[in-house]
Amino acid sequence: MDIVLITTVISSLFLVIGFAEPLAARLRLPFSVILASLGILIGVGAIFLLRTELTDALNPVAEAILGLPIRSNVFLYVFLPTLLFQATLGMDLRRMLDDWVPILMLAVVAVVAATLSVGYALSWVSTLPLAACLLVGAIISTTDPSAVVSIFRSISAPRRLSRIIEGESLLNDAAAIALFGLFMGFVMLGVPDPKLGDALARFPFLIGGGAVTGWLAARIALGIMGMFGRHELAQISISVSLPYLAYIGAEQSVGASGVIAVVAAGLTLNLTGPGRLPPQAWTNLRELWDVLAHWAGALIFILAALLVPRLLEEVRIEDFVQVAVVILAAIFARALILFVLLPLLSALKLSPKVEQPYRVAILWGGLRGAVTLALALAVTESYRVPDDVQRVVGILATGFTLFTLLAQGTTLRWIIGKLGLDRLSPIDEALSRQVVAVSLQQVREDLARTTENYELGRDTVRTEAKRFGERLQEAVRLAEDSADILDRDRITLGLIALAGHERDTILARVRERTISARMAERVLADADRLIEGARSNGRNGYNRAARRSVAYGRAFRVAVFLNARLRLSRPLAQLTAAHFELLLSQRLVLRDLGSFITGRIRRIHGKRVSDLLSGLLARRIEMVETALEGLRLQYPGYAEELERRFIRRTALRLEEREYAAMREDALIGAEVYTKLMADLDLRRAAAEERPSLDFALRRIELVRQIPLFAGLNERDLKRLSRVLRSRHANAGDVIVRRDGAAKSVFFIASGAAEVETAGQTWRLGRGEMFGQMSILMKKTLRSEVRAIAPSTLLELDEVRFRRLLSRSKPLQEAVRASAKKRGISPEELFGETEAA
Repeated sequence: MDIVLITTVISSLFLVIGFAEPLAARLRLPFSVILASLGILIGVGAIFLLRTELTDALNPVAEAILGLPIRSNVFLYVFLPTLLFQATLGMDLRRMLDDWVPILMLAVVAVVAATLSVGYALSWVSTLPLAACLLVGAIISTTDPSAVVSIFRSISAPRRLSRIIEGESLLNDAAAIALFGLFMGFVMLGVPDPKLGDALARFPFLIGGGAVTGWLAARIALGIMGMFGRHELAQISISVSLPYLAYIGAEQSVGASGVIAVVAAGLTLNLTGPGRLPPQAWTNLRELWDVLAHWAGALIFILAALLVPRLLEEVRIEDFVQVAVVILAAIFARALILFVLLPLLSALKLSPKVEQPYRVAILWGGLRGAVTLALALAVTESYRVPDDVQRVVGILATGFTLFTLLAQGTTLRWIIGKLGLDRLSPIDEALSRQVVAVSLQQVREDLARTTENYELGRDTVRTEAKRFGERLQEAVRLAEDSADILDRDRITLGLIALAGHERDTILARVRERTISARMAERVLADADRLIEGARSNGRNGYNRAARRSVAYGRAFRVAVFLNARLRLSRPLAQLTAAHFELLLSQRLVLRDLGSFITGRIRRIHGKRVSDLLSGLLARRIEMVETALEGLRLQYPGYAEELERRFIRRTALRLEEREYAAMREDALIGAEVYTKLMADLDLRRAAAEERPSLDFALRRIELVRQIPLFAGLNERDLKRLSRVLRSRHANAGDVIVRRDGAAKSVFFIASGAAEVETAGQTWRLGRGEMFGQMSILMKKTLRSEVRAIAPSTLLELDEVRFRRLLSRSKPLQEAVRASAKKRGISPEELFGETEAA
C-alpha cells in the first residue's frame, strides 16, 4: 500500500481523535462511545464507497482505510502494553493497597463468574463446544472503566469508590486475558469439553510467571536508569521500552501472561521510581505516558470499531438470540458480584460500604470496548480455530460490545441522574451556600481596594457595586436560610476541608522540594486517608487516620523480627530512616495548618468548630513530636542531619528562585543562567541524598536518659545497654496482656503507657517502668498495659532485672514507691528480710 495513503489515513484518524473529545463533552457522552461510533461510521462509509456505483474517485481512500494492517497482534503487542503500563503508573498504589481485598475479589472473582456464567449459559442455547463458550465468556469479561470513572469524578463521587473501580478493571483485564489464553489453547488443540480444574491449574503459573518476569524487567530497567541520573531523556526512553520487552519476554520466553508482566513492571516502577529518579524526570515520564496512553486508547477504539462491519458481515437471525443470552448472563454475573459479594465483604469489614445507587451505576457502567474486540479478532484470525467457531465468537463479542457502548454508554449519565447521584447532599448544599456568602464578602473587600487603586469612574463603580451588593445580599439570605447545619456535620465538613488543605500544602512543599519526592506519596496517601476517614466516620475516622499516619506498620514489625532473629538489619535501618523523614515532613506540614483553621474555617463554620479543630491539630502535632522524641533518643544526631538537609534544600530553592528572577529581568543571559542551574542541580542531587542511619543501636545513650539508672557507673551502664532490648509500640498496642505470665520488666524511654489493674488505671510516662510487680511477687497479676502514644521501650528479662535491683538503690526506691501507690506492702514485694 502507498505510504502516502497510509500516512494520510493515520493523520486523519488523529484529526478525528482531536474532534471527538470536544464532541463528547458537548453531547455529554463518554469519550469511548464517541470514538467507537465514529470508527463504525468510517468503516461503514468505506465499504459503501467501494460498493456504490455513484463514484469511483474515493475508492483509493476507502481501500486504504479497509486495508490498514489491523491485526490482533497490533492491539495485543502495541496498544495493550501502553494502556496497562500507563494505568499502573497513574495509580495511587499505597491507597489501593488499603482496599486490596475488594479489588482482588472483584477482579478475579468477577472474571471467573462472568466467564462461567456466559460460558455455561451459551452452551445451553448453542451448538458450540463448551471450550468455545468459555472462550466467549473470557473475551467479554474485560471492562472499560473510563466512562463510569469519568462520570463519577464529575459528580464528586467518593474517591475510594473510583479507586476500587480502576484497580478492579486493571486486574480484571489481566485475569481475563490470562483466561482467554487458557481457553484459546483448548479450542486450538480441539479439546471440546475441558475439565475446569485442569483449566484453572495453569492459571497460577500464568499469573506468577508473568509477575516475576515483570518485576525482574522493572528492576533491571531501574538499575540502568539509575546509572543515567543526569540524562533525563535516556531515562524516559528506557521506560518506553520496559512494558514491551516485559510483555514479549513473558509471552515468548517464559510462556506466562504478558499482561501480568506489564502490570507487575508498572507497579514496580510506580513504587520505586519516585525515590530513584529526580522529581522533574519522574513528572515528565508520567506526562509522556499520559499522552501515549491517550493516543493508544483512542486509536485502539477507532481501529477496533473499523472492524465491526467486517465482523458482522455473516450475522444470522439465531445469532441475535445468542447475543441476548450473553448480555443477560454477563449482567447477571456482574449483579451477583455487586449485590451479593460486595455487601458480604462490607459486612465482614473487608470493603468500604458502597451505597446501592452507586452499585446500580457500576452495574450499568460495565462497558466493554477495544480489548474485547481485539481478543475476538485474535480468534477470527487463527487458522487453528474452526470456521464456525470464528464466526460465532466474532459476532457475539462484537454484538455484546455494541450493546454496552450504544445502549449502556449513551444512557449511563441519564441513569446516574435518575439515581440522584448528580445532586449535592443537603449538607453539602447548605455548606456551598455559606461558602459563597463568605467568599463574596471577601471579594467585595478586595474589589473595593482595586477600584480605589485604579481610580475608576465613580458612576461605573457605583453601578457595579450596587449590582454586586444585590448578589451578596441574596447569597447571605440563602446562607441564613440553611444555617441549621448540625455542629457534628460542621465538624465533619471542617475536618474534610482541613485535610484537603493539608494535601494542597504537601503538594506545594513537594514542588518547592522542601519535602522529598521519596516522601511525597507517603504523606499524600496519609492526607487522603484523613479525608476519607472524616468523610465516612467524622471525627473518629479522622483521628483513626491521624494515629495511623505516625504508627509503625506491618512491614516495620517484620523488619524488627528479621533484625532480632536473623540479624538482618538493613530492612529495619531503611524503614526507620523513612519513618524519621516521614515524621519530620508531617511536622513541617502540620505547623502550617493553624492559620487555615483560624482564618477560612472559622469564617465559614464559626468559633466553636474552629477551636475544636485547633485542639485536634494540636494533639496531632503532639503525637508527631512524641514519636520523633523516641527516635531522637534512640538515634541521636540523625534528626539533626535530616533537618540540615531540609535547610540545604530550602536554600537551594530560594537560590533557584533568585536566578530565575534575574533571568526574567534580563540581568543575566541564557548562557550564565544555564551554567548556574547546572551547578545548582549538582548540589541539589547531593542534598537529596538521605543521610545514612548508623543502625548500631546506641542503647547506652538511651539508658542514660532514664533517671532510674542514674546511680550506675559507666561499666554497669555499658553492660546494661548490651542486655536491654529495644521495642517500639504504637498507640493502642497491648504490651502486657491480662493474665499473661510476666517474664520481663519494661522501662519507658519515650511515650506513655496505661496500666489497668482491678478496675484501677495508672498512666506511666517517660522514665517509669512496669512489669516488676508480677515478677517480684511471683504471681500472675490481672493487669493489662497498653501504649497510649507512640512509645520506645527498653525490655529487661527477669534474671537480669533481679541482679540490677540488688545493686541499684534508685531502682529499689522506685519499686517501693510504685508498690505503695498500688497498696502493696514491702513484705509482699521483697519478703520480710529484704524489706527490713
